[in-house]
Amino acid sequence: MNDSYDFIKACYGQPVARTPVWLMRQAGRYLPQYRKIRERVTFLELCKTPELAAEVTIQPVDALGVDAAILFSDILVPIEPMGQRLHYRPAPVLEPPVRSAADVAALQVLKPEQDVPYVLETIRLVRRELAGRVPLIGFGGAPFTLACYMVEGVGSRHFLALKKLMYQSPIVYAQLMDKITDTSIVYLRAQAEAGVQALQIFDSWGGILSPADYKRHVLPYSRRLIAALEDLGLPLIHFVKGAGTMLDLVASAGGQVVGLDWSISLNRARDVLGTKMAVQGNLDPSVLLGDQAVIEREVQRILDENAGRPGHVFNLGHGILPDVPPENAAFLVDCVHRLSQH
Repeated sequence: MNDSYDFIKACYGQPVARTPVWLMRQAGRYLPQYRKIRERVTFLELCKTPELAAEVTIQPVDALGVDAAILFSDILVPIEPMGQRLHYRPAPVLEPPVRSAADVAALQVLKPEQDVPYVLETIRLVRRELAGRVPLIGFGGAPFTLACYMVEGVGSRHFLALKKLMYQSPIVYAQLMDKITDTSIVYLRAQAEAGVQALQIFDSWGGILSPADYKRHVLPYSRRLIAALEDLGLPLIHFVKGAGTMLDLVASAGGQVVGLDWSISLNRARDVLGTKMAVQGNLDPSVLLGDQAVIEREVQRILDENAGRPGHVFNLGHGILPDVPPENAAFLVDCVHRLSQH
């Protein structure tokens, strides 16, 4: 662990001079310099071209002054070599959808160096080009969220095909989740070996289940994934969108940091999680569509809710929106630094 970074310190609940901040999806289409690159390549081509992926990873560090970079990639990248075709039209499409025991049996567990060498090369390039300015966060999708996409084949509001598999064919569901978890373990470990300094697990759809179903059908796999990463000595951030009513379950999966969306107040979340778990969040991304007075007010509110407790990484409650003016994102970062300065 490099404890000279405020971001790393905050993840471990250590005191910092000012609250560190980064933004989910900070490398992306709200930045004109990113859009300029995307005019030349498709999204998947960008993910698979290490020089370009490294460039867009670093862009928000230069443009916004954030306290961490996050690898530019996509949670579905490791699914393609498992055996599903991946397209973006522009939303992701996975073909054919996984619906049966035979479909699950046909899936292969990822071999990172062979299957996703471009991700690992991007990490090495970013670490070299950042030259220690800020730490680099790697990431992957949680097993349940990856299963949602793999079974539906497309994004969904209700994920009925996934729930049908879960309720009607629990053995097939468990076999799928085991295989995805195995892939997620080797993928995230490979990122750590390539040089990332923290890992975030995105469970974008974990909140679509009741707490009882989350405990039964999701938690065992998230817990196994996180347990398999603990020996890496890196902070692990576990973000489950929509999980405000079951943060105790999310925390029981392990890791150092629980990511929060805006559906629960920060002070309430900290009361539930206690002093041993750091938090990350939790500004509503749409606040960045407001003027600077609104942004500063909402930043101050969240800092006040944290009440100076160590172990807070400021972030949005989900990814930054494409319509956000870049100057508003930069102002947000400045506000967090200025208003939290001790």
